[in-house]
Amino acid sequence: MTTTPGLRERKKAETRQAVYKAALRLVAEHGFDHVTVEAIADAANISRRTFFNYFADKADAVMYGEEQRHQLILAKFRARPAGESSWPALYRVAEEIYGELGEPDRDWSLRIRLARRHPSLLARQLAGLGALERELAQAIAERDGDHGLRPRVLAGAYLTTLRIATVVWLEEDQNRGLAESTMAALDELGRSFED
Repeated sequence: MTTTPGLRERKKAETRQAVYKAALRLVAEHGFDHVTVEAIADAANISRRTFFNYFADKADAVMYGEEQRHQLILAKFRARPAGESSWPALYRVAEEIYGELGEPDRDWSLRIRLARRHPSLLARQLAGLGALERELAQAIAERDGDHGLRPRVLAGAYLTTLRIATVVWLEEDQNRGLAESTMAALDELGRSFED
């Protein structure tokens, strides 16, 4: 009996997600420097060899959720109606993402806070944000037909606003939701980019 590609891909996605969650949990419990690939593989119930089929190292596993969010932002932006200008499209992307994913739980915020304290993870996060900014600026340029400075400024300002809203939410006692904090921050930014 053969499995369909759809089932195989779903199983791969489930394994990747299990490894990612195990990596975050272990880093939150023990610190990045005290977690090994072997420990992550054991927690995810896979072999060390299987781990390397999915991730290059433990930092890749920890940062996988960040990469997923980056790809989601790009995919949703590209899927917005063609006649919609970039600022409203970006705003709607944030609304859609929070509408679909809901609020992160407190465990997520704790794990993210702990994981981002490590210099190598911070470096990867910044590199990932730089790549996302370039791709998003290109998508904005294609959408608006403007290949000047504005797409880069808009992409950079949008991503910085998302980051600031998350940092403020993490640093405060989280009395209001991340979605509410993010949309309020985007409202502030939007005053500069509304058409």
